Amino acid sequence: MYTLPSVGSYVGGDIVAGVLASKMHRNPEIALFMDIGTNGEIAVGNNEWLITAACSMGPCFEGSGIRHGMRATEGAIESIKIDPVTFEPTLGVIGDTKPAGICGSGMIDAISELFFTGLIDQRGKFARDLKTDRIKVEDEGPEFILYRGELRDIVLTEADVENVIRAKAALYAGVSVLLKEVGLSLDVVERIYIAGGFGNYLDIDKAIMIGMLPDLPEEKFSFIGNTSIAGAYLCLLSRKMRQEAEDIARKMTYVELSVSHGFMDEYMSALFLPHTNIDLFPTVKKAYKPK
Repeated sequence: MYTLPSVGSYVGGDIVAGVLASKMHRNPEIALFMDIGTNGEIAVGNNEWLITAACSMGPCFEGSGIRHGMRATEGAIESIKIDPVTFEPTLGVIGDTKPAGICGSGMIDAISELFFTGLIDQRGKFARDLKTDRIKVEDEGPEFILYRGELRDIVLTEADVENVIRAKAALYAGVSVLLKEVGLSLDVVERIYIAGGFGNYLDIDKAIMIGMLPDLPEEKFSFIGNTSIAGAYLCLLSRKMRQEAEDIARKMTYVELSVSHGFMDEYMSALFLPHTNIDLFPTVKKAYKPK
């Protein structure tokens, strides 16, 4: 039995497999690899060097800890458009069936739409002075009704929004810290690989709008699926690939974000939509008109 080598406390063989499958370690261009899940694992580098870290995002993008959260299966709301005048939502549902809940990509869509229509502010707090019956205030706080069902409404609560903002802030802060560790800015990143099942449903524009992904041209982003399995297949089929995986692990410099002095500062700065420094998101700055 063979297991791929581990690099650090929270960067294991699955990320080594992911880098192997992405081939970023073979190319001279500087690339950013992100495996988005309960942990957000990140790697930056090229054929000369690699640096990696993991940040705790929590399970909200997989449906846990969200009032009506669910995985991206049949019945999950995966996309949302909110009318800026009537505030009525138009929903895209996996399987074209009645909504049963909302998945990670739906949450990102929803928060982006709520933000740009003025239903929530930069802190993720709901507006209280808008004329709409889509916002209701319950004992646990305000919530937005996404779908009115016969048995129950499907809603996104203010606590749900806060959970997603914390998760996206952790990911963006992790990327920022890694790049600062090597004295680079986002401008030098030529390719961003997004791995994991969640990535397949992600709307890049909406993820940038909430400050989850860096504000870079869409053509730089590539979805590469479940790279943990792809890398494991490669190692199963080839001794040369197993050796390459060992070389990747040896070459990787691991950064422990829990003891990084800059991580908490970066994290706190990212706890806004899209960020406390909106100049980092010129696309959002251009499109966003505060209500």
